[in-house]
Amino acid sequence: MKLKQIDKNRYRKHLNITIIVAIIALTSLSLGISQSAIWLFTDREGTHFWLNISGVAIAMMIIGSVLNKAKEHEFMTEVYYVWRLKQQINYIHRKHQNIEKAVNNDNVTAITIMSFYFAGCQQLYQLDDNTITLSTLNKKADELDEKIDSLNLSIDINNYNQQMLSEF
Repeated sequence: MKLKQIDKNRYRKHLNITIIVAIIALTSLSLGISQSAIWLFTDREGTHFWLNISGVAIAMMIIGSVLNKAKEHEFMTEVYYVWRLKQQINYIHRKHQNIEKAVNNDNVTAITIMSFYFAGCQQLYQLDDNTITLSTLNKKADELDEKIDSLNLSIDINNYNQQMLSEF
């Protein structure tokens, strides 16, 4: 995955619209499906807990399917990019301890992964206005940059790919 610059305002606007539409669709579909099932399959007396749960589950599957098909649409460009970025950061975070050990042993692959991780986190924190932890992240990124300089390495975060994680 390559990091790219995205318009924060456009991202936030499209994310908010996507969330609102998903909430409205979930509510409408859940109620519609469960009420239809209750009307068709019961005498409309008593509790219908499982039919209500089924309505919610079916609505979630429909919304998930629609979002999966819409992810490549121009409107979803920034939202989908951030979703993929969060996914990559999560993959790295799961192997963070092993990667850190390899960084301490001057492993170039691990250093590339961590450089991507810090740059991706910085971008994500700025997009989500998470400035509280940004200073801590910047300190760790600076420490890694010092290590890269001391080893006379040239690290390009555009060389990062998910397959690199299989080494750890």
